Amino acid sequence: MSMREFRDLVKEVMMTLPAEIAEHTRNLVVDVAEWPDDEQLREAGFSDEEIAEGATVYGLFEPFRLPDLTGLEPSDQPNRLWIFKAPHEEDFSDLRQLRIEIRKTVIHELAHHFGFDEQDLARWDANPDPLS
Repeated sequence: MSMREFRDLVKEVMMTLPAEIAEHTRNLVVDVAEWPDDEQLREAGFSDEEIAEGATVYGLFEPFRLPDLTGLEPSDQPNRLWIFKAPHEEDFSDLRQLRIEIRKTVIHELAHHFGFDEQDLARWDANPDPLS
């Protein structure tokens, strides 16, 4: 799949998010990259040894680091969500399953940052592909 096709798939998935998650996308930049770089993997908690052994992630939530903006609520601060193409494609060759896993990645990355619990994740995982 081309990078453009993958980006289009991510855009499609973003339109299917549960309302509780979608409300956190107002100030969200979604970027797509082939692979996470070493700095991103370290930020995700991997050691240099794990990175050398091939550890990777499907996605990464990255709050923008802004100067002190007095009066700006945490929910109003911009954030970035990275979705990585190659790890998804390596593990999920079927298009339907790929779409499901991209959606799960988006939901899980946002849910963990915004304080949702495992019960919420289980509920959303129960309807993994609203486009089918």
